[in-house]
Amino acid sequence: MWRSFVALLLLATPVCAQENATAYEALRVVAAQFGRGALNHVVSITGVKGHPQPEKWKIILENPDGRGVRELQVAEGKIDSGDGADWSTAGSAEGATLNISRLNLDSSGAFAVASHTAEASHAQFATADYTLRTDERGEPIWIVTLLNRSSRPVGTIYIGATRGIVKRTEGMFAGATMEDVENDYDDEEGTGVFSDVKKTIKHAFHRTQDEARGMFDRVKRSFSDFINRE
Repeated sequence: MWRSFVALLLLATPVCAQENATAYEALRVVAAQFGRGALNHVVSITGVKGHPQPEKWKIILENPDGRGVRELQVAEGKIDSGDGADWSTAGSAEGATLNISRLNLDSSGAFAVASHTAEASHAQFATADYTLRTDERGEPIWIVTLLNRSSRPVGTIYIGATRGIVKRTEGMFAGATMEDVENDYDDEEGTGVFSDVKKTIKHAFHRTQDEARGMFDRVKRSFSDFINRE
């Protein structure tokens, strides 16, 4: 069922496919109001209860002088009028800003990859929560949490926003990560049910990664090209 749903999303016209704005479109609103330079200070982008895209995007910007952050909310093509205009001195974003030139996956593409991963893991969901931030290596990563109709999480997928690689899952494939399948599961000399389970998880995770790469080729979207498009 989910495969058919994703296929419809990818084949539908742009107007029908996305009723709400994607993360890229929200960033374009920020650039229009504060200038392109503001995009060099983006710390994170989050949205909740996407169906498939959320009604609002929360964007955290680092203060240009490095002292504090600012929170913006973008909805319906504009910045929420209720958002404060002052910079907050709470928190620090040092070393955590996104390198937007490395973004090749919009939230619509992240949804497609996450949906396919959920299908491969036999997990059904109703909505999606999104976070785009840097990982421990400073690379941009999408964290997509899928929720059921009761708003309970059924799984979380970590997707590299540069190359579209599924790096980690929670609640799927027994929580397997790339490190798990490349290291912990390399020793397959064991026998019995436990060894068979590990092999099954490894193979399922690798197969899903390969399929996600193929999907990424179809949904890849450079932010640099997007923002420079007239």
